[in-house]
Amino acid sequence: MAGKIPPDFIDQLLARVDVVDVVNQRVPLQRAGHEYKARCPFHEEKTPSFTVSPAKQFYHCFGCGAHGSAIGFLMEYDGLSFPEAVEELAASVGMELPREIAFEQGPDHRPLYEILERAATWYRDQLAHHPSAPEATAYLKQRGLSAEIARDFGLGYAPPGWRNLMENLGGSPEREALLLQAGLLSEGNGRRYDRFRHRIIFPIRDTRGRVVAFGGRVLGDDAPKYLNSPETPVFHKGRELYGLYEARKALKTIPRLLVVEGYMDVVALAQFGIRNAVATLGTATTPEHLEKLFRATPEVVFCFDGDHAGRKAAWKALETTLPLLRDGRQARFLFLPEGEDPDTQVRKEGAEAFLQRVEQATPLSDFLFGQLAGEVDMTSLDGRARLVTLAAPYLEKLPTGVFRRMMERRLSELAGTKLAASRPTRQTTPNRAHRNPGQPGTLKPLHRAIALLLQYPALARLESLPEGWQTLDNPGVVVLRQLLETLRENPHLTTAMLVEHHEDERMRRHLGRLAATPLIVFDDEADQFRGCLEKLAAEARQARARKARNKLRPSDMTEEEKAELRRLYSLKK
Repeated sequence: MAGKIPPDFIDQLLARVDVVDVVNQRVPLQRAGHEYKARCPFHEEKTPSFTVSPAKQFYHCFGCGAHGSAIGFLMEYDGLSFPEAVEELAASVGMELPREIAFEQGPDHRPLYEILERAATWYRDQLAHHPSAPEATAYLKQRGLSAEIARDFGLGYAPPGWRNLMENLGGSPEREALLLQAGLLSEGNGRRYDRFRHRIIFPIRDTRGRVVAFGGRVLGDDAPKYLNSPETPVFHKGRELYGLYEARKALKTIPRLLVVEGYMDVVALAQFGIRNAVATLGTATTPEHLEKLFRATPEVVFCFDGDHAGRKAAWKALETTLPLLRDGRQARFLFLPEGEDPDTQVRKEGAEAFLQRVEQATPLSDFLFGQLAGEVDMTSLDGRARLVTLAAPYLEKLPTGVFRRMMERRLSELAGTKLAASRPTRQTTPNRAHRNPGQPGTLKPLHRAIALLLQYPALARLESLPEGWQTLDNPGVVVLRQLLETLRENPHLTTAMLVEHHEDERMRRHLGRLAATPLIVFDDEADQFRGCLEKLAAEARQARARKARNKLRPSDMTEEEKAELRRLYSLKK
């Protein structure tokens, strides 16, 4: 069962995260006064009506009504659940999630994470103290790695022998079974033994920083040269990326991520100060990989060898990337000289020259059209027509938007013809088509008071506010009272924090709509807030008068109720 996320943790997270940065990584924003604007990513529009407020830490579309905090944006744009969005944002700012939170549904995998972390510690200790460790440290020094980089990536050493790890972390049939389930042991011919032996160890961490698997680079001539953990309940190679956690930890913002092929490529680039590299784990880039990459950065640069095999792998990556290239996302391709990889190339020419190569990487559009144009005769009409036929299926994979229209125009220019571009109408998000974003001035006093307090949290610090409204029998009054109490105890809370402060999802949605409702404030917002409370106090007095009048006879009323009724009548005069 998913653990509850403490409201204090949500407050701390939203205080560290900037909604402008989160949105801008996915939808390019332009400054408009004190706010930022863009065309809404949730519905088709020609004129920007999507705004992001740094002061409120809130986004709102005046066209379709979409609104929310940084958490809400990730949920709607990336399709994440609330816990997943919290996890994603926490990882982006290096915050550790509270240990009591268990987001996983189903089996409790904490024992697996614990044994994997213990194994990572044991491997690090072996690199420092095992009698055969000098061979491993000599190899790392030969590759130019410093102690600091080895520490940052948690590098370790699996000594020779069949039962070293098992004897140190096993000790019982249950512990051995756990080591086997975690992929740390292998099994064959009726016996169990250490999976990693006589290898440099590279811990693989998920976005939360938990060790989920290991990679091992052999010392000597044994095969295979690189060995990964097998698939386990906590490790799926098609989802994890080596170095992504470390990149996020090292960099506050990540303008681009460089996708390379191996552990040593990532670590070697980090040694030269290039901390934004990640590696797939012995598999081609998957859609799950790309979603993780684009959540962390707006631009992905794939790095391949320039030979035939490298270009074939790049084309496969291009095909996987196309359906995920929503507006604001960019992919490019860097082809190194034949026979070189990032590790050897950066050592040969240094960081500055290597980064220059990255800057000049081939845009996806150039790679796509260049490859297809090479298959036809571009000097003939038939060849250019053939180019359109070849390119059309690839362009169909692109999401509807600005980038797709630009690609269609580019193809039209290359072919020398007008392309009848097929642009299906974007389907409206469920429950979005008939959403009423709220009209200024139509809110009832209670809802308007809540909206004012959400949008201007400093109102809670006003003195001598009207009293008596608190007795109204209305759930919204409870919400208003709680908001005032919360803000007086926590005056630093922003609009986004107030919305996300509530555990109840329906309440968060309701508050979010009020926080996003346009308010026409003709005079000072403090006067309007007081005015709303005065109207509510008057309603409360009328309700108490009705209750008193509903008594059958004066003899049924207590002396206190008679006095209250006389007081209420005197107030009405």
